[in-house]
Amino acid sequence: MFHKIRTVNLFVHDFEKCLSFYRDALALEVIRLEPTFVAFKMDDHELHLLQIADGANVLGVDLSAFESQTGKLDRVLLCSQVDNVDAVYQTLMANGVEFTKAPVDQPWGIRAAYFHDPEGNIWEINHPLAS
Repeated sequence: MFHKIRTVNLFVHDFEKCLSFYRDALALEVIRLEPTFVAFKMDDHELHLLQIADGANVLGVDLSAFESQTGKLDRVLLCSQVDNVDAVYQTLMANGVEFTKAPVDQPWGIRAAYFHDPEGNIWEINHPLAS
């Protein structure tokens, strides 16, 4: 039935600011760009950003059905494995990304760092610890 999640779609209010963050600060590869939609390539997965009003139209719901960001943390954590957390952390810091937690070894076998995007979506970058 279900095999894997191939695409993550984020509905965003400020499309241009988020496009700039993911394309420029995170240096993700753009594979499709439209006025209110962008697809980024992430190995065999894709990350899509869609302006929230267009997202409401795609889903067939009223825009008011989306809850406003409160500034509190969401219950979703987007995780991406990288080759070297410390190196990526330094690169992203130089690109202006603000982290909520610097690289740390986690007891479940990964080294990870945490940040959020301009709309409050929470990200973890990680690599496995040597066993």
